Amino acid sequence: MRSLLFVPGDSLRKLEKGLTSGADALLIDLEDSVALTAKEEARRITADFLAQHRAQAERPRLFVRVNGLTTGLIDADLDGVMRAAPDGIVLPKTVGGADVAHLGAKLAVREAEFGLDDGATRILAIATENAAGVFALGTFSGASHRLMGLTWGGEDLSADLGAETNRDEEGSYTDPYRLARSLTLLGAAAAGVDAVDSVFTNFRDMQGLAAECRAARRDGFVAKMAIHPAQVPVINEAFTPSAQAIERAQAVIAAFRDNPGAGVVGVNGEMLDRPHLLRAERLLKRTGQSSGA
Repeated sequence: MRSLLFVPGDSLRKLEKGLTSGADALLIDLEDSVALTAKEEARRITADFLAQHRAQAERPRLFVRVNGLTTGLIDADLDGVMRAAPDGIVLPKTVGGADVAHLGAKLAVREAEFGLDDGATRILAIATENAAGVFALGTFSGASHRLMGLTWGGEDLSADLGAETNRDEEGSYTDPYRLARSLTLLGAAAAGVDAVDSVFTNFRDMQGLAAECRAARRDGFVAKMAIHPAQVPVINEAFTPSAQAIERAQAVIAAFRDNPGAGVVGVNGEMLDRPHLLRAERLLKRTGQSSGA
C-alpha cells in the first residue's frame, strides 16, 4: 500500500467517491470525523458499504478506524462492522503493544462469532496521538501477528501537549513532532511492520505534500495517509518505485545470488554489503515482485 485515504463513515457519497480515488486503501472513519450522535448511523452505513464492495476483485483495501479502547465505543464499533469483514482495523490513540494485543483479542472473538478466518483482520496502529503512546513505541514487537503497520499523528499529539501549533513558519514540523515521527519509523522497523507517514493537512498545497512524501520515502516510510482524494495521485507517484530503482534492486539481488556466501559484491562500480541486499529485497517486495534470492 502506498496511499491510505480517510473517508467519513457516515457519508455514503464520500465512500463511493473514495472507491474511484486511486487510493490503495480506504480508512473508513468512525472516530474523529463522525459526531457522537451519528456513530450508530455511521456503523450501519459502513457495514453496508463493506458488505456491498468486499467481494469485488478490483477495489482498494477497506480498513475501519474505530474509536479508541478507552472511549467506551469500540465494542459497538466492532459489533457493527466486523460482520461485514473489513480487511483491517485502524486503532487510534494506541499506547504500545498491549493495546494492539487487546484489540487482537476482541477481533478474534468476533471473527469466530461471524465465521471469518482466524487472524484475517489486520491492525494498523496510530501510535503517537498522546505522550504515553510516544514512550511506548518500542513495545510493538511480537504484540500481535495481526499488526501490519504503525503510523503517527501530529494533530492529536499537539492537543495532548497543549501546543499552539505543530508546524513552524515554514510549514515544517517542530521538534516534538519530528521526534514522534522518527520514533514511529524506528518502532515499525523494530516490530518488522510497515511505517506509514501521517496526513498532510493542507490539501490544497500539492507541492508541500510532494516534498513531505519525498522526505518520508527517503527516510524509510513506505506509504502515507491522505485526507482528500486530490492528494492520492501525488502520494502514489512518490511511493511507487521508479523503473531505475527496480532495475538497480534486481541487479543487487542478482549479484548476491551469483556470489553465494559473499559479504560484499560489486554492482556498477560500487561495493555493496548485506544491508544493501536487504534494502533491495524490501523494495521489490513493495512492488509485488519476488526477489528470487
